[in-house]
Amino acid sequence: MVMTSIARLDTARADFERRLETLLALDEDGEREIEAQVRAILEHVRLGGDRALLQYTQQFDRIDAATVAALEIGPDRIEVARDQVSRDQRQALELAARRIKDYHSHQKQESWRIDEADGTFLGQRVTPLQRVGVYVPGGKASYPSSVLMNAIPAAVAGVEEIIMTVPAPGGDLNPLILVAAKLAGVSRIFTIGGAQAIAALTYGTETIPAVDKIVGPGNRYVAAAKKAVFGRVGLDMVAGPSEIVIVSDGASNPDWMAMDLFAQAEHDETAQAILISFDQDLLDRVDASIDRLLPTLERAEIVRAALAGRGALIKVKDIDEALILANRLAPEHLQLALEQPESVLDRITQAGAIFLGRHTPEALGDYCAGANHVLPTSTSARFSSPLGVYDFQKRTSVIACSPEGASRLAKTASVLARSESLTAHARSAEYRIRD
Repeated sequence: MVMTSIARLDTARADFERRLETLLALDEDGEREIEAQVRAILEHVRLGGDRALLQYTQQFDRIDAATVAALEIGPDRIEVARDQVSRDQRQALELAARRIKDYHSHQKQESWRIDEADGTFLGQRVTPLQRVGVYVPGGKASYPSSVLMNAIPAAVAGVEEIIMTVPAPGGDLNPLILVAAKLAGVSRIFTIGGAQAIAALTYGTETIPAVDKIVGPGNRYVAAAKKAVFGRVGLDMVAGPSEIVIVSDGASNPDWMAMDLFAQAEHDETAQAILISFDQDLLDRVDASIDRLLPTLERAEIVRAALAGRGALIKVKDIDEALILANRLAPEHLQLALEQPESVLDRITQAGAIFLGRHTPEALGDYCAGANHVLPTSTSARFSSPLGVYDFQKRTSVIACSPEGASRLAKTASVLARSESLTAHARSAEYRIRD
């Protein structure tokens, strides 16, 4: 049996900080080369439109289409896809879609106003974005769950048009993707992927309309393209490798903990899976479970590479030190496999999503718990939030002054504007002052 290499760290050791920094570091080799290639693709599509899209689709996906319109998925093909999936798969997608919609319906914000005695009022209008683009991976990975998580909040927000792009290498497309798109309320689907799809959604072409915001995961080229177009179009986030941190006491089943680490590590070789515990025996038993269970996985080599490169079992002094370290890591997913996890919930301030107890594995959140699985990575949970309905709504301030209110406020505005040497501001306000 091939033994699995996973780092063993201990906060009590002098080398802990150095080893932790090494563990968390990301290899960014090749990023500049990718960015240069992506910039060329973006510019080509911006200037060439449909013609450039067709060239890239033939080059990267081996699809020789005469027009971009031929790459759009029509209702008939979606109906065929529905017949191609099993009853169990269809029912699972339907249940997940209902739960995701129910959860996100609580996030919808409404407009409001404050009326003052003199007739002045202040308010905020909340309106949905008009058009959103959803990018869905379709090469190495094909995730219908990602369709639901990205498109349903947009639909709940009231977005008028949801444009989905998904690569179909060699013409192959998972029918579950199309069924999920139908359930999620997607308006149009194009079998286009990569940086060229991001370009089309950003700039628009003769066939694909430009959108207001782009959401959805992708490979390094897609991530680089999203970074490059930010500002021209809104983004959900530029996600890094997927992460999980598990904090556990000694009572957890070691096989469960090992499999929970595997579930995150199987995404790709750069995923990060970390278990933190103050129980040395648990860490030893989980280490043994990893060696025994990993060969049984279909994606064993990916998991093995992820654990060897960025995985760790970390020994801490006590629960207090465990929680401090968890907040420092600010992980995408934080699993509290503890006897009374709610008792420490208020002490967690930095995490994309928190999973409470031994019976709440992160895998449930990925698919059907209801909360969104699009989460901040690479410690960005310090300042970012999960994707939600609020990401597809705009807030616009509304101000209306009565003559009396304008006169009163203008006196204050005049003083402040003159203190900033902005005299046109001051005089504009002063015109409204009543004697």
